[in-house]
Amino acid sequence: MGRHLHFDCFSGISGDMVLGALVDAGLSWTALANGLKGLKLRGYRLRKRPVRRGSLEATKVDVLVQRGFERPLSLPHIRRIVAAGVLPPAVKQRSLVVFDRLAEAEKTAHHTAGRQVRFHEVGVIDSLIDVVGSVLGCHLLDVTSATASAVNVGSGMVETAHGLLPVPGPTVAVLAKGIPVYAEGPRCELTTPTGMALLRTLVSDFGSTPTMKIAAVGYGAGDHNPEQWPNVLRVFLSEATSGQPLMERILQIETNVDDLAPQVYEHVMERLFQVGALDVALTPAIMKRGRPGVVLTCLAAPERSEAILDVLFKETTTLGVRVQELSRHVLPRRIVPVTVRGQTVQMKVATMKDGIDKAAPEYRDCKVIADRTGLPLQQVIAEADRTYQANQSVGRNPARLAPSQRNSRMRKRTTS
Repeated sequence: MGRHLHFDCFSGISGDMVLGALVDAGLSWTALANGLKGLKLRGYRLRKRPVRRGSLEATKVDVLVQRGFERPLSLPHIRRIVAAGVLPPAVKQRSLVVFDRLAEAEKTAHHTAGRQVRFHEVGVIDSLIDVVGSVLGCHLLDVTSATASAVNVGSGMVETAHGLLPVPGPTVAVLAKGIPVYAEGPRCELTTPTGMALLRTLVSDFGSTPTMKIAAVGYGAGDHNPEQWPNVLRVFLSEATSGQPLMERILQIETNVDDLAPQVYEHVMERLFQVGALDVALTPAIMKRGRPGVVLTCLAAPERSEAILDVLFKETTTLGVRVQELSRHVLPRRIVPVTVRGQTVQMKVATMKDGIDKAAPEYRDCKVIADRTGLPLQQVIAEADRTYQANQSVGRNPARLAPSQRNSRMRKRTTS
């Protein structure tokens, strides 16, 4: 049923860190290099080497550009390169999704028209190889689901093609929407646009390391080597899964509030998600003396508890917070992109132990299409569902379909 990959982003993430971590976890260097030859690009070569970052040994993968590609590439140029490549269809599609997300983020961050977008903040051929190589590496390792920790974005300032900018840079900030992030360690950029776009495309959930049978651990090094700081990305690669739910330990952090202005709750929820909350819920309650109030409940990985508590005590009127540890069972999930109205919608797909898939479209992707086209949101969601089912039904084993889907296909065969 495939393998699960967990990204531990305690020192951020970048494209070369992902490649290095996958190679360190057992990705065949020969298979990776031969697979990337399918892009039919010349003027570069790959190099891997062992390095030390802080107290950790890691693998550093470099893309050494020998000639050409001195100027930033446009999205249409990149799409032509990837589309013309000899690569597995799933690798092509997912790689293009990464660049579509990068282009959209660059356009939003720098107010650039779509066809004028050039990837100033993501390098040139090196980022192309990092993206396609990372997606291909996951494919070669038979990774069918992925999760990640909250992401350390770094702090301070960074020099870009647009001048001196605060960390995280504008493109990373746009890509990070909805993803738990924090800042810790040296004052430098720890998460790059390429790294964040890869996470948005490959990962279905963010939180603590799930319960998994670990087959390999890999460490991928970044370019920066801050003193006494292990600037690496760690990945955990599981043994082949069988649709069995993964179990992870999380904290439920809860407080009762009856004297907070209602308009403040939106701000509190945003801040909680920013520091790594997995989920936040508000439940109406009748409190002492018959006063109406709210039970604010937050789910978080244990390592984010201090940041969560800091927000609750600073941003609300509460004087006490309840904390309890819980077990959470989650099905292994994978991301399958589909195209709706010319735009990508990510489908979260979980496979149960009996082989039946259950899929749901990403709300934010559907909302963007609804806002752009003026269509009802429910119609866009339904189109995404239909497109996914149509794509999966081509050559699909009927045993992997739910009973209602199998019956539908049988009826079609009978009447045709």
